Amino acid sequence: MRTSNVPLSAFLELAVDPCPVKPDAAYPILGVYGFARGPIARPPVRGSETSATTLYKVKKGQLVYSRLKAFEGAYTVVPPELDGYFTSNEFPAFDIDPDKADHRYVQWLFRRPGVWREIAVGSKGIGARRERVHPDKVLSYRIDLPALGEQRRIVEKLDRVAALVDERRSSIEAAERETQALLLKAFQRAIDGAPLRPMAEVAPLVRREVEIEATREYTEIGVRSFYNGIFHRRTMPGSEFSWQSLFWVKEGDLVFSNLMAWERAIAVAEAHDEGTVGNHRMLTCEVNPKLATPGFLMAYFRTYEGFSSIVGHSPGTIARNKTLSSKKLPTIQVPTPPLETQKWFDRLRAKAQEARAIRANTAQDVEALIPAMLHEIFDGGAKAA
Repeated sequence: MRTSNVPLSAFLELAVDPCPVKPDAAYPILGVYGFARGPIARPPVRGSETSATTLYKVKKGQLVYSRLKAFEGAYTVVPPELDGYFTSNEFPAFDIDPDKADHRYVQWLFRRPGVWREIAVGSKGIGARRERVHPDKVLSYRIDLPALGEQRRIVEKLDRVAALVDERRSSIEAAERETQALLLKAFQRAIDGAPLRPMAEVAPLVRREVEIEATREYTEIGVRSFYNGIFHRRTMPGSEFSWQSLFWVKEGDLVFSNLMAWERAIAVAEAHDEGTVGNHRMLTCEVNPKLATPGFLMAYFRTYEGFSSIVGHSPGTIARNKTLSSKKLPTIQVPTPPLETQKWFDRLRAKAQEARAIRANTAQDVEALIPAMLHEIFDGGAKAA
């Protein structure tokens, strides 16, 4: 493939179309997502609602970027449907010379993290959040630019693969939604007509107090929000924990973070969590094996009804005060169908998790395809001035 090594200024030209803001006019605003995720179409704002005195009109096919977020890939080409949108002076725009570069090729070029990083080198500011990339840094960046015909062949190839990736991603997401719907239906079938019992009976709150030894090491846990499981926060000698109370965690415990249960920080302790410890904010409930299984109770607290009961027993009006009460948790009523029914659902859920793991691996392979192709096509062809 024959190429010419050129700065981006060979086919990009800074485009400035200032528009004085009028109080009675409406201005649809364009933003740019980071990590090459495309443009943001923001609702129109009236001139009387903004402090800006000047906004800048952009056109379809222009390259636009965020000065502040350029280091993390906030570059995009304006699509036809956002033609005539407006930006602030923090979003420079460039015309692309159609006789030298295909705007679709430029869009693909700026999907490469290496390009963002190299352009950002030397930008002013202290720390990632304050770095601003000047248009001159963009214009002086050099690439190996193929002829227009070759650019279009590359674009067609990448577009075909991207369409296949999108199709595969959509099918994976559809399969996951269908699996979740079937699981919910199965769960509702399992609890239909089941008696309700209080947590105090089904999974009572248990405090296994640790007699802290100064020289012994203890691994402390936390619970991630949105049902994302238990994590091991830190491992330290007992002397570092002398100021607080600790409680043993056992496999199969249902664990609630009393501060964040309202944000779905609920999990079941697994085998590798056996022998860890939690502070007083980790509420551990030991499931009565004659009445329930940990997985079934966890499934209940993932339903709308189950989670609503948690929120209802977490008084407070703002996040920091919305605490799950250790006195109210034992009073929550949970459905208790026969154990065989619960175990049937647990087996069904385990199969669903196996399928999810397979889909997750497939999704990773699919998502890695485009970066691999970009590396193959572009790598070694671009370098900083």
